[in-house]
Amino acid sequence: MPFLISDLLPGESTKWIKQLFRKLLIANRGEIACRIIRSAQRLNIPVATVYSDADRDALHNSLADESVYLGASRPSESYLNVDRIIEAAKQVGADALHPGYGFLSENSILAETCEKENIEFIGPPSHAIDCMASKAQAAAIAIEAGVPVLPGFRETEYSDASLAKLAQSIGFPVLLKAALGGGGRGMSIVHSEHQLAESLTAVKAQAKEFFGNDLIIIEKYLNPARHIEVQIAADKHGNAVHLFDRDCSAQRRYQKIVEEAPAPQISQNTRERMYEAAISLTRALNYHSVGTIEFLLADTEFYFMEMNTRLQVEHTVTEQVTGFDLVEWQLRIAAGESISDWRIPSSPNGHSIQARIYAENPEKGFLPSPGHIRYLRYPSESVHLQMHTGVRQNDVVDVHYDPLIAKVVVSDSDRPNTIERLNQALRDLHVVGVDTNVTFLSNLITTHDFATCTHDIKYVENNLPELTAQNREIPSEILVLALLYLTSKSTEIRAEGLIENDDKYSPWRTNSGWRLNSRKEIACS
Repeated sequence: MPFLISDLLPGESTKWIKQLFRKLLIANRGEIACRIIRSAQRLNIPVATVYSDADRDALHNSLADESVYLGASRPSESYLNVDRIIEAAKQVGADALHPGYGFLSENSILAETCEKENIEFIGPPSHAIDCMASKAQAAAIAIEAGVPVLPGFRETEYSDASLAKLAQSIGFPVLLKAALGGGGRGMSIVHSEHQLAESLTAVKAQAKEFFGNDLIIIEKYLNPARHIEVQIAADKHGNAVHLFDRDCSAQRRYQKIVEEAPAPQISQNTRERMYEAAISLTRALNYHSVGTIEFLLADTEFYFMEMNTRLQVEHTVTEQVTGFDLVEWQLRIAAGESISDWRIPSSPNGHSIQARIYAENPEKGFLPSPGHIRYLRYPSESVHLQMHTGVRQNDVVDVHYDPLIAKVVVSDSDRPNTIERLNQALRDLHVVGVDTNVTFLSNLITTHDFATCTHDIKYVENNLPELTAQNREIPSEILVLALLYLTSKSTEIRAEGLIENDDKYSPWRTNSGWRLNSRKEIACS
């Protein structure tokens, strides 16, 4: 039976583990590139990374065995350039390629090109990516697999006039979605018929801009609802398993903010039905690798939303409650190993929550806050706390990329203790130079609604004024530190203007703050 990293004792060497691939190219940047490097190196796999102009000195390059320059900072000229990525893999002699998340992670063209070039794509086969990329096709496959879907019309070939009639037949509110969309873009809630024309025009424009296709589907909008997802894994031998569930209901404009595992306050019967549905869809796709099936949950009824055919940003919380390394699972599955040989727990162990730290300003509509990080202090890691990051002090949050600074991942025996640990970790995290959402996150996780798990996917948007409120009181220790800093700078500035004098006892040669017939004083203004 092959050993997983999770089977080893703390501190036990992994040098004896058989190398799965000759070399792994990571076609990504930042936090996820650093995350993949850690697992690959523990598995004795040499790693090559890629970088753009903006990332020449990035952390992920310093951790890798070698790095390849892709091109300009603009993603289309670097991290979204399939030809350049494949060229980089060939250049370093990589026989495997990990896309991470975002960028090309769900791009079937990259997966298919890897297949043609005999480079193992660390992810599902290209046909599975294609099937799940189309919301209409994904829903059709889900229905055939016996997975519940929301009432709606997904043929996509509708005129604007016919969409109005379809919306009336479903019943308002409805949700307009780009047929090839994802990431929360190209979606709009329509509450009444008079809003439909304007929303349709806007969604079509977004769909064309972001996905190159303005086809639209229409579904019943479920409110209130929770976002619950099931982590699955499948190998190349037909085995498929679930690794329990996560709650991602704390989100804004369909973008997740705080994620946790397991999902709280769900009956075991509902969980089991969701697991069965997720496995059924996985098998219908002839899927292999890890993936996530996302559902909307209202009371005890759930409905399929979409499948993410990649490693999720929030995979960390599943790792904490299972003890598994999901990047290792991806690599071993890609290398042809069978998951039937691995010991999988019958239930999750404890509770885990992840909070995403972004360089953004919640008071200004969460506008990104790119810039130079002049000071950065993370909370100390422990058995209960992990920091996942690709950013260091003095790094620059670049305008071209997602402004993620770090992910704070905490775990404990139960949810209340985990929430308290997360709040303490947020208090211990300090960033100077860019705005962050740290206070917003702390406000969110300390609400009564979050504590009792009565929040839904619209909770953040409905309570923004309270959640974005800032504490303007400056701690006394910060004021003292600022005074000391200004004093030292003030001394340096005055030293530059000292009068040259051969008399070392002359009062004009000192900047101590001494004044004739008065008390010593240094101005800090």
